[in-house]
Amino acid sequence: MKKVSVILADGFEEVEALTVVDLLRRATIYVDTVSIMEDYTVHGAHGINVQTEDLFEEVNFVESDMIVLPGGMPGTKNLEAHAGVRRVVKGFYDEGKKIGAICAAPTVLGNIGLLKGKRISCYPSVEKEIQGAVISGGSVTVDGNIITSRGVGTAIDFALKLIEVLSGPAKAKEIAESIVYETK
Repeated sequence: MKKVSVILADGFEEVEALTVVDLLRRATIYVDTVSIMEDYTVHGAHGINVQTEDLFEEVNFVESDMIVLPGGMPGTKNLEAHAGVRRVVKGFYDEGKKIGAICAAPTVLGNIGLLKGKRISCYPSVEKEIQGAVISGGSVTVDGNIITSRGVGTAIDFALKLIEVLSGPAKAKEIAESIVYETK
């Protein structure tokens, strides 16, 4: 079974994180919610608190096939400020493992130098912060092992693309149909 670690920090965008968790679990992909805070409860940007399965220090990321960084503010800034997150993201990139980032979270990848020459999608207001990347303008962009997306309005597209990358297009189509999602 594929395993995905969704990394959460106080101020994360709830829709972006929980859509990924929900749809991947529907696709029978093991999803581990991981708090970088000193508590299992992480506070969303809009007052929704989420109980995670693990604290960052408890996770052996070698077991994960993909990590996902949701956006939101100040969640994205909190992810970027965490040395362990930067180390794990860089390690995944170097090993060719899958990295998903949505909304403002691609800035975390950009600020550690992983997006130079890469095609990406991100929240429009942070496009100028990501030096060297090629902004695709699409709702979801895949370039190598990096999957990026624009924001809350593209969260379902993003989650379905993650399913497609991990489990194939038939599984993504099955999940889309099961939630009555009409693909373009």
